[in-house]
Amino acid sequence: MKLVTAIIKPFKLDDVREALSGVGVQGITVTEVKGFGRQRGHTELYRGAEYVVDFLPKVKLEVAIQDNQLDGVIEAIINATKTGKIGDGKIFVFDVEQAIRIRTGETGAAAL
Repeated sequence: MKLVTAIIKPFKLDDVREALSGVGVQGITVTEVKGFGRQRGHTELYRGAEYVVDFLPKVKLEVAIQDNQLDGVIEAIINATKTGKIGDGKIFVFDVEQAIRIRTGETGAAAL
């Protein structure tokens, strides 16, 4: 089993959700986060005063999947989020040792 974590732009969330549903993903965990990478933030103007926005709003997606779904999930996320501009995001893949569904006690792939 794998845990795919993606940090994306907030306005791309619906596109990613539809793309993941299309490849058979049944559940997603979404968290609103802030951060920066190579963008290093930007300067904004508010009521005539200039201020620096260091941390940009992002969305963090977490998807637990079976190993055979990995390539399709990564491709779906990339296709739904890629604009070709800085700040498109990142995808991280982790191994999952065990998953347990609390309600039924199912373990492993059955718990996903």
